[in-house]
Amino acid sequence: MTIRPLTLDRIETMLDLSAQLYAVWDVLLDREHACRAATDLIAHPEVGGIWLIEADDNPTGYFVLTVCFSLEFGGRFGLLDEIFVAEPWRGRGFGAQAIEFAAAWCRERGMEALRLEVSTGNTGAIRLYEHAGFALEQRHLMTRRL
Repeated sequence: MTIRPLTLDRIETMLDLSAQLYAVWDVLLDREHACRAATDLIAHPEVGGIWLIEADDNPTGYFVLTVCFSLEFGGRFGLLDEIFVAEPWRGRGFGAQAIEFAAAWCRERGMEALRLEVSTGNTGAIRLYEHAGFALEQRHLMTRRL
């Protein structure tokens, strides 16, 4: 398994994987919107990045990691915004390796926390995240779209 930073010429590959993730959520990916966001993130690595997960030069997944700020965590922390490994590649440790990569990336930048969100019914992902050291919190994620 190899983890490579996303480059402009590979955005379509990431969007194809992202569409698979969104299909799991029963949501249609807005490719134009996601392409703009990915391009912006590539242009501003100080706020995070997108990485492709590959096996034998085949794209098998991706993850998006961004920088956030919270007094609770003493300043900057990482948000694992999206992580996806395609079905045929699951169970091989790719997700766990991507999470450890994200944690190391955050530690190298002085961050003391890494957060993510997970659907309550996604028990496989919850087990992976708990095994990686994440803990469920007694809070609800709320969003206001602007």
